[in-house]
Amino acid sequence: MRNLKRNRFSFLLRGIWLASCQTIGGQAVMEGVMMRNSDVYGLAVRGPDGKIHSESRPWRSLTRRAWSRCPFVRGFPILLETMINGIKALNRSVEMSGGEEVPSSGWQMGLGLALALAVALGLFVVAPHLLSLAMLGLGYGGDVEGLAFHLWDGFYKCAIFMGYIWLISFIPDIRRVFEYHGAEHKTIHAYERSENPDVDEAARMSRLHPRCGTTFLLFVICLSIVLQALLVPGLLLLWTPESAVAKHVLTIMFKLLLVIPISALAYELIRNAAKLPPGIAASIVQAPGLTLQRLTTREPGRDQLEVALAALSAATESEGRG
Repeated sequence: MRNLKRNRFSFLLRGIWLASCQTIGGQAVMEGVMMRNSDVYGLAVRGPDGKIHSESRPWRSLTRRAWSRCPFVRGFPILLETMINGIKALNRSVEMSGGEEVPSSGWQMGLGLALALAVALGLFVVAPHLLSLAMLGLGYGGDVEGLAFHLWDGFYKCAIFMGYIWLISFIPDIRRVFEYHGAEHKTIHAYERSENPDVDEAARMSRLHPRCGTTFLLFVICLSIVLQALLVPGLLLLWTPESAVAKHVLTIMFKLLLVIPISALAYELIRNAAKLPPGIAASIVQAPGLTLQRLTTREPGRDQLEVALAALSAATESEGRG
């Protein structure tokens, strides 16, 4: 149980966030929920005693300078700051839910973030490339200059992503996190309709939300498939190393660098998709992400909705004092 709670490998769970065009966003943590409201976030966890423990904490932002908030620039720093604050909230939730104190010094936080990024890039950039290269060796695909290679690469990206979510859903503690994920979405839906929602109102809401971080990850994967298929052959037209190994190392490094503009573009797309008025266009754009959320959310119980509402209250209480 404790080993699972400390598992830095589960970057996806720490990255469950709302790339919000409004004020409130959130994340599921261990036995609780984190809710962000501008420069603060509220964290609520149900402890071993059955009581809800909540607190407010400052949000550490990487987008305080004007240039870092510009469209098509802000996406990547927002992704990083969400991971940083998500790791801190996750570690704190472990302590509040009865686990041991988790060290959280600056270098340890940096190491945790670097490890999470390395695992993510290894799974969704390096591994699909190597598997596509294996298909080339088996005679079922072309080299990296051709479309077939990138089709295999995209297939493996999606397969690894879906397989990862499917596998971790069998872990009891992760299923609990998915239930809190559903509670977070329901509470935000209720808050968007009423500034003082209660459990009954939240319970009536959908557990799916168009601004979920799961949707963001799906946008990143889809954009990476398209842009890599277009840009990698273009790069190799400009210069192709003589060595086959060097060519593939260059390609992988280029794909790693593309994560920055791809995440920035995905952020803008998900913001604008969430703003679409109800209709056919909104349904088409939001359908893949909402469908995927059926895997990453579960219907919560009233006790979990109570925790999510406590997190919301902790995040918004400063407004009430103002």
